[in-house]
Order: sequence, then C-alpha cells, then structure tokens
Amino acid sequence: MVLIRSRWLLLSAAILSAGAEIIITPEPAQPAEGDNVTLAVQGLSGELLAYNWYAGPTLSLSYLVASYIVSTGDETPGPAHTGREAVRPDGGLDIQGALPGHSGTYILQTLNRQFQTEVGYGHMQVYEILAQPVVVANSTALVERRDTLHLTCSSPSPAEVRWFFNGDALPIAVRLGLSPNGRVLTRHGIRREEAGAYQCEVWNPVSVSRSEPVNLTVYFGPERVAILQDSTTRTGCTIKVDFNTSLTLWCVSRSCPEPEYVWTFNGRALKSDQDHLNISSMTATQEGTYTCIAKNPKTLLSGSASVVVKLSAATVIMTIVPVPTRPMEGQDVTLTVQGYPKDLLVYAWYRGPASEPNRLLSQLPSGNWIAGPAHTGREVGFPNCSLLVQKLNLTDAGRYTLKTVTLQGKTETLEVELQVARECAGGDGRGGSFQTRAPKSGESS
Repeated sequence: MVLIRSRWLLLSAAILSAGAEIIITPEPAQPAEGDNVTLAVQGLSGELLAYNWYAGPTLSLSYLVASYIVSTGDETPGPAHTGREAVRPDGGLDIQGALPGHSGTYILQTLNRQFQTEVGYGHMQVYEILAQPVVVANSTALVERRDTLHLTCSSPSPAEVRWFFNGDALPIAVRLGLSPNGRVLTRHGIRREEAGAYQCEVWNPVSVSRSEPVNLTVYFGPERVAILQDSTTRTGCTIKVDFNTSLTLWCVSRSCPEPEYVWTFNGRALKSDQDHLNISSMTATQEGTYTCIAKNPKTLLSGSASVVVKLSAATVIMTIVPVPTRPMEGQDVTLTVQGYPKDLLVYAWYRGPASEPNRLLSQLPSGNWIAGPAHTGREVGFPNCSLLVQKLNLTDAGRYTLKTVTLQGKTETLEVELQVARECAGGDGRGGSFQTRAPKSGESS
C-alpha cells in the first residue's frame, strides 16, 4: 500500500488521460454555515485505485486535502485538511459543519489501474449566518435643506445590503446616493418628509438580518405663522370683541421642533412665552395690534403674525360702575368708568350738573391732574376717567357728573346719583345706591 500511495503522489502531475467529464456538485447546493456538506461526484469511469482531493485552484501539494486508497479505504490527510473532511468510497468528499472558509474551488484527481489520472473541478460557497448589522449616522437631527445625511451599514460580513425607510424598501431617489457596495447612503439637502426610521439589511441566499431602526429628525420652520381666535377660527386682520368679554389668541405654525413664542402689544413685549395669549376682560385699553413671533431654536429661523383687536362698536357705551356697589358712611368708593373714549382728550368730574363750573371737582387734561372749586381733598381722578371718593360722609350724597371730550371734539356727559347709607343703619346697605342716567332735556352737555 505504501508503494501505491508513493507512486500515486508522484503521478499527480502526470499527463491526464482522456475520459468522461467528472462533475462535482455540493449537496446542499447552497450550504449555510454549520451544515454538513457532501461534494458529490458524477462521471467517474473505469476501475479506480485512488482519489486525491484538493481545496484550491491547482494540483499543488499545499492544497491537498486527503488521499484515499479505494481497495483498503485508507485515507491520508494532506496539508489543507481542516479535520472536518472525509473521503467517501464513491469518490465524494464529506465536510462536517462547513464554515465560510471552506468556500472555493475543489479538484478531484482519480487514478485507475493503468496509472492514468483524470480531474474534475467544482465550486462551493458556504454562506455565513449573518449577524445583525448596525446603522451608524453622522447625525440623527438635521436642518432641512441645509444638512447632508450619511448613513453607514456596519456589518462584518461581505453580504448584499438593502435599505428600508419606515419599514418599507427604500427606493433609490434622485437625491439619494449609494456607495458602490451599497453600504453608505447619502442624502444631500435633507427634507422634512425624509424624517423617520432608517434600517439596513444584509442578506445572502441562506440568511438575512436587519438592523435596529435609527430615527432621524429633520428640523424646519417656522412657516405659515398665523394667529387663531379661540383655537378654532382663523382670524382676518381685525378681531372685534364685545366689551368686558374674554378673548384667547393662539399662535400656530408649521415647525419642528415647537417654536419659542414672544407676544407683543403695540410693539411692546408682553410677559407671555406660551402659544396662546389670554385677554380676560376686554376694555378700550386693550385695543391695539397683537403680534406673535415664533422662533425655532434649531433652524434659527423666525416668523410672525399680527392682528388688530378692537371693541365692537355696539358695545363701546360709557357706563359708571360703583365699587363697592353699596357704600356706607366712612367707606371709600370708586366711580369706575367703563367704555370711555379711546381717543380721550380731557375729562372732568362735577359735584352736580356740568353746567355749573363752580361745582368742578377735578379734571385731567392731557394727563395732568387739576383740582376744581368743589374739590374737598378726598377726591382722586385716574387716567381711565374713574373717580375715587375717600371716607364718605352724608354730605357726599347727590349727583355726580362726568364730562369727556375726544380729540375730534366729541363731547359726552354721564351722570350718577350717589346715596350714602348711615353707619348706624345696621350694615344692610339698603340706604346707599348708585343711579346712572343721561342728562335731562335742556341740561347742558
């Protein structure tokens, strides 16, 4: 047997004899890592003495896996034997628990009784069971149309790669660039509709593995800044509000992230940083232009919207409301004026009818306080036309008249009748009341 093996190895480089084609095919055809594989042989002819199996492109001793003597079943491992290979009596080669390293070209060399050799070639690809890849992003928060997205599919396996967006296969768009191996995805000038979950998948004929999603945020805006009334109705340029009613203005925009808000009233900043502004009780002092400024801290962009808020014409009626409503002797009372003219030039309070100048209590021309002949030292006027009377006594009871003059010269007169209750009346307040009336016919306005 030693003589046959020695001569067999010496003849491995001899001239090959003509014969039927030897065909080598792996079973299974696409083996996975860890499978038991057989390199099956077809086309063997004649009475054979021995086999040589090579794992390499040539009949080189360094590629020799094993030599096999048919008559005795004696197998001799070669330099390329990995400990997993075994030659079959029919010439096939069994590989136990094949690894990706077993992939490549295999050559079977046969020896017949005439000491002639034939060879057959085959190829086997052992596919790896793929580990989960990882998507690495240059950033997961980008600014629209300014930044570029780079995603890399990191995997130790030289497998095919495909990309997914929000769970669906990602089409190759015009602005999408892939590296030659498909592992680097690039989007120039990222857009908001491209925010979402990105995944890559590696695959081969026997295995597939998909990465965990990488969630991309795209910052944009603010755009289309607008002010809505009560969160539902889009306003125009002007909002008309009934006197003493509430109003909520909402600032809306298209923005990611939610913008920061600044509210101004007639150009003056208000202490509000929310997306809405509440006006609890509408008066003439709150008429004007309200502006919302939305600022995006990520894109560094801003936008604004403005509305004009006015009192409804039907409700701009001047009235006098007493506070408290039932004053008693020794108390203070404020004749609170509501709905006074917004273009007020001057107003005056009289103790009695306005036709008697000697009954003038006070007046406020252009913001300057002036005491009149009837002023007792206990009366104080305010810019909103209201009058405070301090420490009431019974002599304070009677008629009070307010006269206003606008910048256009329009004059309006309003009267209120004051009755002061005695302190000894038991505190029921029935003795004191206010009665407001317009001037009688013939009275001076």
